[in-house]
Parts: sequence; structure tokens; C-alpha cells
Amino acid sequence: MFYAMPISERQQHMACMKLGSKPEAFHREGHTWFCTTGLPSDVAVEIGEMSFNLHKFPLLSRSGLLEKLIENCSNEDGSHCVLQLHELPGGAKAFELVTKFCYGVKIELTSLNIVSLRCAAEYLQMNENYGEGNLIAQTEGFLNEVFSNWVDSIKALGTCEVLPYAEDLHIVSRCIDSLAMKACADPTLFGWPVSGCTNVQSPAGVVLWNGISTVNKPQSVREDWWYGDVSFLSLPFYKRMMQAVELRGMKPERVAGSLIFYAKRYLPLMNRQSSFKDTNHVNPGTTIPTPSEADQRALLEDIVDLLPNQKGVTSTKFLLRLLRTAMILHTSSLCRENLERRVGAQLDQAVLEDLLIPNMGYSVETLYDIDCVQRILDHFMSVENTAVATASPCIVEEGKLMDGPDFLTPVMLVANLVDGYLAEVAPDVNLKLPKFQSLAAAVPDYARPVNDSIYHAIDLYLKAHPWLIDSEREQICRLMNCQKLSLEASTHAAQNERLPLRVIVQVLFFEQLRLRTTVSGWFFVSDNLANSQDPNDNLGIPKTDGSHQVDPEQDHGAGVDDMRERVLELEKECLSMKQEIQKLVKMKRSWNIIPKMLVFRQKSQRCNSKKSRPCDVKTPLSSSNGHQNHEHAFAGE
Repeated sequence: MFYAMPISERQQHMACMKLGSKPEAFHREGHTWFCTTGLPSDVAVEIGEMSFNLHKFPLLSRSGLLEKLIENCSNEDGSHCVLQLHELPGGAKAFELVTKFCYGVKIELTSLNIVSLRCAAEYLQMNENYGEGNLIAQTEGFLNEVFSNWVDSIKALGTCEVLPYAEDLHIVSRCIDSLAMKACADPTLFGWPVSGCTNVQSPAGVVLWNGISTVNKPQSVREDWWYGDVSFLSLPFYKRMMQAVELRGMKPERVAGSLIFYAKRYLPLMNRQSSFKDTNHVNPGTTIPTPSEADQRALLEDIVDLLPNQKGVTSTKFLLRLLRTAMILHTSSLCRENLERRVGAQLDQAVLEDLLIPNMGYSVETLYDIDCVQRILDHFMSVENTAVATASPCIVEEGKLMDGPDFLTPVMLVANLVDGYLAEVAPDVNLKLPKFQSLAAAVPDYARPVNDSIYHAIDLYLKAHPWLIDSEREQICRLMNCQKLSLEASTHAAQNERLPLRVIVQVLFFEQLRLRTTVSGWFFVSDNLANSQDPNDNLGIPKTDGSHQVDPEQDHGAGVDDMRERVLELEKECLSMKQEIQKLVKMKRSWNIIPKMLVFRQKSQRCNSKKSRPCDVKTPLSSSNGHQNHEHAFAGE
């Protein structure tokens, strides 16, 4: 088992109870215990490899079970008898304390031996019928003291793992309820000693002032003070502990924090894959044996079941690390689907590096698991109830775009995340076009107010897949909206040889339309400024701002001059775009003339071969005009 608790590190605050008054009366020789009272032994008790040479009267006077066994043994043998108690809870170590208690020898009860001693006393029937203050009453009273202390309760519960008899006596449930109650409450209110704080009050808290003893203020205790202690419990006990704190109304954030701590302690794969920048780190000096793969698989599945269902309680980073580890450990499909749904519900909180999950399938096609991200994205879109309707295509000006994450909706955040993910996986030559399209098309058009990111991903995909035919290139370019490209992206797209010619013409057309709209707006503003008059001008009252007079003619003239400069700049840009379009049209026209020249040359050769009569080749004027009309129509597109 990999849940052993380092007891040596937890000796502080240990409760203690002393019983008996006689000095030590036993000594051990090998595997045999002897009583040094001087009287010859008349009963031997065998437990495992150990043997105890004792006397009948001290035993039968305290234990109902030993009384019956000794009576039966005496009837058969008559003198010396041998008893076998191999099923005694706690084994020989617990019976050693029981024997000393029966003889009145001093013993010490602690949180480490109280559970085994309580189980042994119940097994031996050491109740009040065999003497007042018998071992059952003594151990039960000390258990109540142990349960009032957090550290002692943790120690006692750790010893219950090897004592199934403690379950029948409800020791485990009582201990877990005690721990759950303390974890849900504020430890500073009751003065409970907790792990990580050797004293709730400062060790140097006693100060004398005028002969009066004062105590410093208690140190603050963090909400995660109990994570480390309960992480040493076995998985069955830990699960019951988490269920108990949930029933007592603990915040889901604290439950999730404890589960994260527990998973990081016993799932080494998560620690190697992630760099959690939280304070709940495992002590690097603590040596914990690495659990087997089967134990890790069972642990991960149980942790997923225990995670709170509330959205945002468990970080998306941790969920994605769990999902990656689940794929490596080959957990059940139900466990992986549960994690995918959890991640999909809060995909807008994810970061790109955590979404890059390596492909763990047997038939590895792509470097990253595209199908897993597709399922996560589909779940996000299915649960996302957005009230934003799909906007009609329009030209978006850069100055009017939303800037800053505060203005982005969850769908827009996911769109940026998906576009970044597509840019990362696009260089993979094994990535098929349908998968790329399906992932990009899952995000609605309104979620991308600017299409620069999806254009960048498409460009990377075209660069890594130069063998795509023209129809496939046009198909993938339909994923972006040319009207939503920024000026920088439009300039790059207009010179991008990897894009189809039709897409380039569309980019230039919409950019020209954008410039025309801007120029028209400037002219409209200019006319309004020229025709507008201040009502005060009719009265002959000059404009003032409270401190000095302003000349309206100078202000108007400066505004008109600035506007004229902007209009000239826009006209230059529009002219350059027209020239680019003309170059593209001429380029296409030259490629269309080549087939006709080849046809003309073939006809000439056939005419020369026939020397009987000359052959005149005439090009129909109508077809030529039709071709020119077609070119003008394409340019207009």
C-alpha cells in the first residue's frame, strides 16, 4: 500500500493516558514472554509466532473470553493449558498491553495503539462484568479524548486501515465524522492543534507587562491547512472523508483543492506533465512509493467521481491534466467522457498549451489528439446558450473592434483559443482537410469579429500542404470572412501566392470598398462642417471657452486642411489597389490567350502541309469580344 502515514513526523500534540501502577513484570526471550512474579506459569497464550507464559487468575478475572477458554482447557487437561488467539485484533503487540493491564502493570495509551487495544478488549469481552474500570471502558473514554484532537484523530484513523474489526465498532465512522467537523469549522475558534501550525498561538506569545501575562494574537490559519493530513489516508478512507465534508456543507472550492492535492501526491504522471503554480505543493523531502499503474488508474477514476459538479470550481488546467493522465493510464471511457464534458463546460477558461494533448491512440495519425478537442468543443457549443444572433456580413473597421479580454464573451474567447490551436496543428502534414474544417467551422461566424487568426491558421495549413488542388484551397478559404480581415492581414493576403486567385480578388475588392466607405464618410463630415453655422454668429457674439476667444475661421480652416490630407492619402491607397487588380486581370488574360495561340499554330501547320490551296484562319470577332466581356465581369467580381 502507498498510503502509509509518516508517523515519526507527527509526534507533537499526541494525547496520552496512563493505566496501572505496578512496575514492569515481564521480560522477553526471543519469541516468548515470561512473567517475573516468581510463581510458575499455568497457561500459555499463542498468537502468531509469539508465546506468552502467564497465570490463569489475572486473565480470567478481566476477560470473559479467556475465562471460557481457560475453563474448557482445565476440564480437558486439569493443570497447564495452551490457548491460541491467532485472530486477536492487533496481534501480539495488542495482547502484550492487554496482559500488562490484567496484571496492573503501567501502560500508556496513545492515538497509535488505542484502536487496536479497543478492538482487542472487545474481542476478549473485557467489559464491566469482569471488574470496574475494565479495558473497554478505559479505551472508550480515551477514544473520546482522541476524537477531540485533529492530529490524534488522523493517527488513530491511519491505524484503522489494518483493523477491519474497527469498522464493526464504528470507530472509523466516528473518527471520520470528527475530522469532517473540524475541517469544516474554523480551528482558531476552538484552539484545535492542526498540522502546519505547531501552536495556534505564537510560541513566544507569553509576555510580562507590569506583572501581567499576556498572549499574542493567534496566527491566521489557511483554509487548506487540512489537505496534507488527509492526503495520507488510504483511498477508501479518503473518499469517505470527502463525502463527509460535502455533507457538512464545505465549499466546493475547498473540496476540489483537497482532491487536487491528493491527486498530485499519488499520480506522478501529473507532476511530470504540469507545473502547478500554487502553494499546495507536496514536500519534496517526503518519500512516497510510486503506486502501481492499476492503483493509479483506480485512484484517478475515483477522484473524477468525487470532483464537484459546479462549473469553474475545478480549474480547467487541472481537468486537462487529469484527462491527459487518464489517456496514458487507459482509464475507462466513461471517466474520459466525464472529463471531456467538464472541460467543455468551461472551455473559455482554458489556455492553449494545456489543450495540446498528445495523441495516445494505437493508430496515431496526427501529433495531437484532434478528435478529443473536437468533442470538447462540440460539448461547449451545445451547452453555451448565447443570446447573440448571427450578424449579417458587414465591414468592420479596426477602430470599432472590441479590444481587451474584458469585452470578450465566452464564445469569442473559445474562438481565439480554437484559432490558436488550429495554428499549432496546421503544420502537421498528416492532418486531413475535413478535420481542420470541422474544427474551424464549429465556431460560429459572429464569434470572430476579426478573422486574422483563422487566416493565419489557414495560411499555415496551405503552406504545409502544397499538394492541395484549387477546389480544396477555395474550400478551406471559405472558413474565413474576407470582410473581417484587418488592413495588415488584407495586405498580406493580397500578396499571398498560396491563396486562390478568386480569394485574392475578393480581399482586394472588400478592401477597396472599405476605403471608399471611409472616403465617403470624410466627405460627408466635410460638407457638414462647411454648411454648419453657430447660432451665435447671427447675433454677432464671438465664441468663448471661458478663458479666451476662439477664432471660428481658423478652427474650421485647420480641420479642412487635415481632412484634405487624409483624403489624399486614401486616394493614393485606392489607386494602388486598382493597379494591383489590373495586374491580376492581365495575368489571368495572358494565361487564357496561350491555349488560343496553340490552336492557331496547329491550324497554320495544317494549312502549310496542304500546298494545293492556301488556308485563311479568321478569328471570330464575337468570340473575342465575348472573352473580353468575361474578363471584365471577373474583374468586377
